[in-house]
Amino acid sequence: MTQKLTVGHMLERMQRALELQHVAGTDGLDRVIESPNASSPGLVLAGYMERFPSRRVQVLGETEITYLKSLDPDTRHERLAAFFSFPMPCVVITKGQQPGPDLVTFASQAGVALLTSTLKTHEFYTRIKPWLEDEFSPTTNLHGSLSDVFGVGLLFVGKSGIGKSECVLDLVERGHRLVADDLVIVKRRGGDVLIGRGHELQRHHMEIRGVGLVDIPSVFGIRAVRQQKRLEVVVQLEEWNHDAPVDRTGLEAETTTILDVEVPKVRVPLNPGKNITVIAEVIAMNHLLKYSGIDPAERFNERLMRQMRGKTDVRRYLQEDNE
Repeated sequence: MTQKLTVGHMLERMQRALELQHVAGTDGLDRVIESPNASSPGLVLAGYMERFPSRRVQVLGETEITYLKSLDPDTRHERLAAFFSFPMPCVVITKGQQPGPDLVTFASQAGVALLTSTLKTHEFYTRIKPWLEDEFSPTTNLHGSLSDVFGVGLLFVGKSGIGKSECVLDLVERGHRLVADDLVIVKRRGGDVLIGRGHELQRHHMEIRGVGLVDIPSVFGIRAVRQQKRLEVVVQLEEWNHDAPVDRTGLEAETTTILDVEVPKVRVPLNPGKNITVIAEVIAMNHLLKYSGIDPAERFNERLMRQMRGKTDVRRYLQEDNE
């Protein structure tokens, strides 16, 4: 997350999706949301103050509001005073319930924003949790071109001018899809899933040297692009170097690390006449084979070893045969 997430930002971005309204008389829209979680303060309202995760978005459902209304005024004020004594970003009241005047008063005195949502409590959690997790996901910007080839996310990297965009453009012409060109924004979801997308201002434009900017959806149709894709293989395009070591069998798998996630990496040396587009398609299909449990290089190596062991047994038999 490049900038701090505030309550005002959440209200602006998610007002329609979460059906939010800001309760008049309360401030606190500049408060920072520090946790990707939302929770209910039920036990705190009941008087148990230990282990309260106050820095989360606090959600009051029908149960909490009904419980507060059941308390006598003195007890309710005592519990609300204790509740708002904790540092919290905001309080959301679900199911279209309206806060009582004492709830508004204590929130206003504490400088905490009160928000209402017409969503049911479960639906509210279902919608806000993925958004919060996305906002707090580790993010990095990579220089390269990301494409969807046979359902596999290939990230083409290499020095400027080596032909990353041209390769992806050729893939698009063959029916594959562009995700992002030049600038790829990568987020880590969960433990080991990397999701790549382009910048909003790019809108699936590509810069082709000698041609200029190309609007891919306008030229090739809307099916030629997609908004985001899981990054699964990094394809490193390199200039041909006759003396550089090259993996000829695929047995020595190379990986690279992005946001602490290991990703398979394939180095492709370029020389005149090499069909990099077909090679990219083969890389994608080979990844699908490995994903399904089939490693062609390992199978070939095992078959070769069996053949060599078989010939060794024949030679030993002939050497030991005295007839």
